[in-house]
Amino acid sequence: MTHPLPLSLYIHWPFCLSKCPYCDFNSHVRETIPQERFANALRAELRHEATRLMQDAPRQLVSIFFGGGTPSLMAPETVHHLIEDARRLFPSVNDPEITLEANPTSVEADKFRAFADAGVNRLSLGVQSLDEADLAALGRQHSARQAITALELGRSIFPRLSFDLIYARPGQTEETWRAELQQALALAADHLSLYQLTIEPGTTFEARHRRGSLILLEDELAASLYLMTRDEAARFGLRDYEISNYAIPGAESRHNLTYWHYDDYLGIGPGAHSRLTFSGQLHATRRHRAPEPWAELVETHGHGTREDETLSPEMKAHEALLMGLRLREGINAAHFTRRTGLPLRDCLDPVILAACLEEGYLEQDTHTLRATDEGRLRLEALLGQLVL
Repeated sequence: MTHPLPLSLYIHWPFCLSKCPYCDFNSHVRETIPQERFANALRAELRHEATRLMQDAPRQLVSIFFGGGTPSLMAPETVHHLIEDARRLFPSVNDPEITLEANPTSVEADKFRAFADAGVNRLSLGVQSLDEADLAALGRQHSARQAITALELGRSIFPRLSFDLIYARPGQTEETWRAELQQALALAADHLSLYQLTIEPGTTFEARHRRGSLILLEDELAASLYLMTRDEAARFGLRDYEISNYAIPGAESRHNLTYWHYDDYLGIGPGAHSRLTFSGQLHATRRHRAPEPWAELVETHGHGTREDETLSPEMKAHEALLMGLRLREGINAAHFTRRTGLPLRDCLDPVILAACLEEGYLEQDTHTLRATDEGRLRLEALLGQLVL
């Protein structure tokens, strides 16, 4: 019997109450959200893709992630039906990780119990800040008090809880971030995502930054905040298993590890991406980005796929390196070769690799290549030169 390939499922809900000025995700504001139409379209696309995948090879579902957008704006019955469909269409591990992203507004928090009853066992809250002025500057719709209340409620309902914060915000100092981070760590359950503020193309923040009305922290201060973040999290028992993600050992996000380990995942919904193995070939697919045209494609063809590309060994190696070196554990050379068809050493510039090893930015042994703490600080710049 063929051993099932592990599979993670990402479900994209594209709607938000408002567009945050830093956000470049595929999110859209609608006066009225067409709940029934998009619920039906998501279920139809899932059925279509399950039929296609299971005809090629058996798959075992290990995680489901409802992302967005703001998936907590979904009707709980839609979440229930999609979880039920996924578990019926794919054999699954006994306890697949099922995550739903939510915001801490009272409207969404009121639905937490219904989401748990629908099958969600991990909540991911988009808190972003515990400072009132910075919440307003980030365009968030909740207050710090609402965030704390939602965190406390989430901890009482869900077996697992994570929340996001953005740091290196304009005007932030080591002292102010340390105090906010310590407050967050005291509220944390088993997982935190802590992202440095970056300027993404096409966002409101990019326009402000270009005009000079939004000034980022100096690189040296941002690096100090990163190192301090790691140390403070460790004091509370949370390990930085990925550059921006911290967890109690054993509580790492299984779904996100699928991406960083470069394993198969299926994405459904507007703009969703997939990396899926068919007949031994890895395919990169992307759905139509705009919500209503995507729904129309699904209603007509059963799916909203716009791109489907078979990746070459070199393309796979490039992606696997970009993802895997973000992990503290690094890249397993044997898994890399199984996944890409290429030896790890053949995908790295030997001169740059030697320099990185000598400077202490990378560590390498027979089985693994990993970035050190110093290397992780410089990872973006290193990858541009290291990866062939």
